[in-house]
Amino acid sequence: MILMFRKFVRFAAAAAVLLPSVRLCAARPQHQSEPLNPVEIDQLRDAAQDPEQRIKLFLQFARARLAALEQMRADPKVKDRGQQTHDMLQTFLDVYDELNDNIDTFVDRRADLRRPLKTVIEADTEFQARLRALKTSAATSKAEVEQYRFVLENVVDTVDGNTQDHRQLMVEQEEAAKHKKK
Repeated sequence: MILMFRKFVRFAAAAAVLLPSVRLCAARPQHQSEPLNPVEIDQLRDAAQDPEQRIKLFLQFARARLAALEQMRADPKVKDRGQQTHDMLQTFLDVYDELNDNIDTFVDRRADLRRPLKTVIEADTEFQARLRALKTSAATSKAEVEQYRFVLENVVDTVDGNTQDHRQLMVEQEEAAKHKKK
């Protein structure tokens, strides 16, 4: 009986601590949306077992996100440019993260990724240049930059880190291919 009472007291104490945070999370708007549209999802389903095709699709989707971002930023009529830049950078990051998750999955399956990795490394270099251009471009106001500064730095750091990882993976894949031939 005493043991049951102690468990109840612990449960009540834990609930008292967690309940306000649960309410806070529920009150926060959940605006996390799917970064891919239905057509892109269908294309990925069709290429589910083909690492090269699937990776190319993710690169295509990531490029499209950056192109849309650059086009939006070039349009002088755009309202709330800072928030839109933030949202579009986050969408790019979501697609880029999906690309890396897929690379990891295919590595776990011991797929030969040498050809698609060459394309990924080239795209990484392109993404780095485009993101650095965005970072150094003059923003219309400091308030605008503050709306997307953090996510931009996060995207740049992510792409930089993954570029190194992709190059290292390429070395590992080349080494594994040499050992298979012997």
